[in-house]
Amino acid sequence: MTVHALKEHAAEMAAPSRPSEVVALPAKPSSRFDVVALTRRVASAVLPPAVVVLVILLVWEAACSSPGASLPPPTQVWSEAYDLIVHPFFNFGPQDVGLGWRILASLQRVAVGFGLAAVVGVAIGALIGQSVWAMRGLDPVFQILRTVPPLAWLPLALAAFRDSNPAALFVIFITAIWPVIINTAVGVRNIPQDYRNVAQILRLNPLEFFFKIMVPAAAPYIFTGLRIGIGLSWLAIVAAEMLTGGVGIGFFIWDAWNSSRLPDIIVALVYIGVVGFMLDRLVAAVGAFVTRGTSAS
Repeated sequence: MTVHALKEHAAEMAAPSRPSEVVALPAKPSSRFDVVALTRRVASAVLPPAVVVLVILLVWEAACSSPGASLPPPTQVWSEAYDLIVHPFFNFGPQDVGLGWRILASLQRVAVGFGLAAVVGVAIGALIGQSVWAMRGLDPVFQILRTVPPLAWLPLALAAFRDSNPAALFVIFITAIWPVIINTAVGVRNIPQDYRNVAQILRLNPLEFFFKIMVPAAAPYIFTGLRIGIGLSWLAIVAAEMLTGGVGIGFFIWDAWNSSRLPDIIVALVYIGVVGFMLDRLVAAVGAFVTRGTSAS
């Protein structure tokens, strides 16, 4: 080591050391549960519809409390249909069951009919979206058939199947399939050309192209059709059960009308609306999960 280097080393050793710097560590996120924020979110979601429902009930009560009113007020509905509201799953016989069991019977029919409509509708919609000739041949026919009211199919279904249960399933199927076909076809036609080019480069066979390219790309459109279809299915089964009988919610409404039990009908309508809303939310949640929150534009 040279003399000059030794001098520099000695000078560095003699120089006062720098004061140590204090580095502030990032504060850990608070693990405490924000009750106030959660309460505000719940209140903002619950209070507006609760206020609207309360106003509707008050107006309804005021309008139907007169002696000559044709519809019962909410207080009368609560007193006369108390068992249906509080105990939806009672079972006192083949036809004396709660609305919960009747809803489940209707949901079983909807699950079968809508499930078939979803599978067949997606397949046919994919065919129409992929083939120009299929679209030209089938689209006009489907546009005509989809305008036929659901109950108009019921006499033909009863004549063909000679049984009320498969006839009701067919009505659900034929009602729900059209929005699934149309939305799937639109989604397939809107698949970007880049996706098709990638499929050609990777030499995907038709089955691989269907599951790896077509279904993921058209999923937002498909689930839009499924949401419309599930709502139409629920409407169709209620109407079909009014005419075919059984233990479903539709037959309950028709039987209550024949027995002049208007409070029971009103309670059943509330059940139908709540279940229909839950079905729509369920399909929407599945669609949001599958498409990771994307939407058809």
